[in-house]
Amino acid sequence: MDKRDLKPTVIDGARDDMAPGLSRRSLFFAAGAAGVGAAAATLSARPARAQSTDWKQPGNNNHVIELQGKSGFPDGTVGIDYYGHCAIKITSPGGATVLFDPWRDDPSGAWGLWYKTKFPETTVDITMSTHTHFDHDAIDRPHSTMVLDRMVGTYAFADLKITGFADKHACVAPGWYPWTDALKEFGAEACPPNNVGHMDMVVYVVETGGIRTLIWGDNRHNPPDAFWTAIGRIDVLTLPVDGSQHILSYEQANAIVDRLKPKIVVPTHYLNETTTYTLSTLQPADEWVKAQKSFKMLDGAKLKLAAAEVSKMDKEFMYFGHNVLKA
Repeated sequence: MDKRDLKPTVIDGARDDMAPGLSRRSLFFAAGAAGVGAAAATLSARPARAQSTDWKQPGNNNHVIELQGKSGFPDGTVGIDYYGHCAIKITSPGGATVLFDPWRDDPSGAWGLWYKTKFPETTVDITMSTHTHFDHDAIDRPHSTMVLDRMVGTYAFADLKITGFADKHACVAPGWYPWTDALKEFGAEACPPNNVGHMDMVVYVVETGGIRTLIWGDNRHNPPDAFWTAIGRIDVLTLPVDGSQHILSYEQANAIVDRLKPKIVVPTHYLNETTTYTLSTLQPADEWVKAQKSFKMLDGAKLKLAAAEVSKMDKEFMYFGHNVLKA
C-alpha cells in the first residue's frame, strides 16, 4: 500500500463515534488510569467543544439572591439528607443548601454498572465534589446555582461556612477487591507523592447551626498530623465504610473515629439496594454499624439535628441503610 493512500481517522465529536478498534471502554479506562493525555493522543486533533448542559436547567437563582440579601439568620436545626452512596445534602437553619458528591455510572463502562437510576435532579444552592471519580462527580445532575468543585480554602455564604482541605485518596484497597491494582496495569501511580490527579482529594468541614460536619469522601486513613490539627473539632463525621471494606477497613475507620471523637458518625459508600447494584462490589455497612457501642438504624433518609442535642451525644452511629431521597 502506498503511504499516500493512508488517511487519518477523523472523530466526529457530535456523533461520538470511536476509531476502529478503539472502544469507549479502552479509551476512558486508559484515560482514567493514566491521565487523559495518553488516551487523547490516539484521537485526531479537533477544536474543543463545550459539553455543559447546565444552561438547560429549570429554575433560577432567586433563592440565592434572597439569602444574600439577609443580614441575620435564625437559630434552628441542621438538615442532613441522604441520596445514596456518598451523596449528602446539608441544609442550614437559614435554608441554604449544599450537596456533596452526587454519583453516576462510569461513562467509559470500564467499571461496570453501579447505579439503578440517574442521580435525581434535585434543586440546591451549592454542589460540591470531593474528587473526580465517577461515583462522586455527577455535578451536572443537581439543579444548582453554584458549583464549587473540589474547592480548597474557605467559602462563606448565608449561614454556611465551608472549608476544603486538600489531601489524598485511599490508594491501597484494604478489602477483598484490589481495585487499586487497576492503576498499576496502566502504568500509573495511585499513592503519593507521584499519584495521578484523580487520586487527589478534598475533605470538607461544613459549619452551620453550631454543628461542624466533616465530609470525608474517599480520603486516606492516615493523613499527616497537620491535617488533623487543621480540621479541629468535629460533631458529625461521614465515613466510607462497607462490608467489603472497599475504601476503609473497619480498623482504619474505627481509628479515625477514636481520633476525632465525633458526636455522630454517618456511614457512606456502601451498597444501598435502592440505588446501587451488586456489580459495584460494595456491601452494606450493617456489620460495622452493629459492632459499635451505640447505633441507630434510621427509618428514613432525613435527619434534623439541633446543636444542643448533638452536644450530649458520644460516637452515636446513625445509619441510613437502604433509605434514600429520590428527588
